Order: sequence, then structure tokens, then C-alpha cells
Amino acid sequence: MTMTNSTHALSTRRMYAEPLSDPVAGTVRWAPGKSLWTLSLTGIALVFAPLTFSLDALLLFLVTTAITICAGHSVGMHRLLIHRSFKTHIVIEHVLVYLGTLVGMAGPFGMIYAHDIRDWAQRQTDCHPLYAHRRWFLIDAWWQMHCVVALDHPPRFTIEPRTANDRFYRFLERTWMLQQLPWALLFLALGGWGWVVWGIAARVAVSLTGHWLVGHFAHRRGHQGWAVDGVAVQGYNLPAVGLITFGEAFHGNHHAFPESARLGLERGQIDLGWWLIRTLMALRLASEIRLPENLTPRDGLRRLAGADCGRRCAGCPFGAASVAPSR
Repeated sequence: MTMTNSTHALSTRRMYAEPLSDPVAGTVRWAPGKSLWTLSLTGIALVFAPLTFSLDALLLFLVTTAITICAGHSVGMHRLLIHRSFKTHIVIEHVLVYLGTLVGMAGPFGMIYAHDIRDWAQRQTDCHPLYAHRRWFLIDAWWQMHCVVALDHPPRFTIEPRTANDRFYRFLERTWMLQQLPWALLFLALGGWGWVVWGIAARVAVSLTGHWLVGHFAHRRGHQGWAVDGVAVQGYNLPAVGLITFGEAFHGNHHAFPESARLGLERGQIDLGWWLIRTLMALRLASEIRLPENLTPRDGLRRLAGADCGRRCAGCPFGAASVAPSR
């Protein structure tokens, strides 16, 4: 693989390119903690979920998965903590990020790093195949859920002091795996082992696998309303799973407007994460909402021919080729 010209390596909000920083050269290494966590919970779910199935356990799985993925991962971790696409009271922010920790991917700092190093690499002219999901389906599954890339010359990673010095986030970062335990004990007391299997193991296993699946396909093919010229990786929308991913599958829109609180921008794109943010707005619990019409378009952003959503919205950076209004 060709070494990226370090003089042209871009910096992002938390990733600062050093003189030798290179998003391509690196080694994929097995991450024991990450891998064993994923394998153990997935194994428990595969073996014991069929043996402990009940309608109440299934309902618990559906409700807890929806809450942790929508309010926690999509709104709390992704749109709020990582992209700061809106503001809310610190107590509400802590609750949302805590719910995101329960998804079982990482603590708040780990989530920020995992997102930002991938984003930094994808914004360069080329990047390591892991960051681009370029490998065959099963190889990509192994890489994404069980490995990490050790770049030969990574960028310097710095989290803003407000987040880095937050005591609650520091606590969650140290204990994010253990945060499942209180809920496991509660589920055991209320519903027995079936609730533990479905409410913890199955939920986390499905969330981890689903997150990888969306990332795999949303960086390879799908609907595309915008393209970003000069970058290593494009994003695509996956309308078929937009509803069950609470808007996260509209990844082409996200690549176009990374700081937007709304991901479902086109007509018919249902974004339940945005609905939750709108609810917080209606309750006067969210403010300073960032949307495409009040963001500066990123360098190289280009509306694709035939992608006009049919709306005409004042302030849209694309004029006639507009995004749906942010009501």
C-alpha cells in the first residue's frame, strides 16, 4: 500500500495529523478484550436464547434494544457526544450517554476514538481497508468486531476538556462492561434467566452485529444523494433498514452533513432519532440544533444528478436540490 503524503494529511476535530501521520500503513491486530466480549455474549445468546424464549423475554429484548440504540447510541453517543449536533442539560446528556454505554460497544471515550479515527481516515485520499470496509464480508466481520488497526503513524488524538474531565464519563469509561451487571441482576429478579439472556446477551450481541452490518453495507453501496470528492470512502443510505436503525442507516446523508442532528433528510426517510430530538426540543430540553441549512457544506460536497428530493426549502445549501424541511 502506498504511503499517504503526510504534508496533505488532514486534521479533524479531535484527530490532529502529525508530520508522518498516515491513514493507510498499519497492521490489523486481534483485540482480545473486544473479541472475547463479543464472542462470549454472542455465544450465550445463540445457545441459550432458544432455550429461554418467552413472549415477555422477547418484549424485553425489543424494548431495551430500541431504547439503548435510539436514545443511547444514535442520539446520545453519536449525535450528541461525538458530533455535538445539539445541546441539552448535562443531566440529560449523561442519561443518554449512559444508555449508549449499555449498547455494549465501548465507553464514551472509546466510542469517540473509534468513531473519530475511522472518520479521520475516511476523509483522506486513501485509508486502510479496515476503515473502508473493503474486505470480503466475513473478513470484514472479523476485523470490525474482533480486531483493531495499529497504524504505523497515527494522528494525535485529543478529547475536548469538557468531555475528557467529566467525572461521570471517566467512571463509565472504566466500568462500561460492568454496567450490564445491575440490569442483569434486576432482570434475574423480575423475570429469571430468560430475561437475563434476552435482555443482556441477545440485546448486546444483536446490537454489535447490527452496528457492523450497517457500517459494512453503508460504506459499499446503496442510495446516494450526495458525494464527497477527494475522499477515500463514500457513504450510502440503506432505506430498507432506516426505521429499525433509528436513522443511522442514512449514512450517505451523514457523510454529507456529519454535524446534522437529523439524518433522514430526504422525503420518506423516517428518522426516529430525530423524532426524539424534536421531542426534547418541544419540551425545551434541547437547543442549538445543527441542521444542513445552518451548516457550512464540507469541502468537496456535491449533490448528485437526479437526487432532488422535490422540496424547496429556504436556506438549504443546495437551493433547488434541497433537503426536506426541518420542522
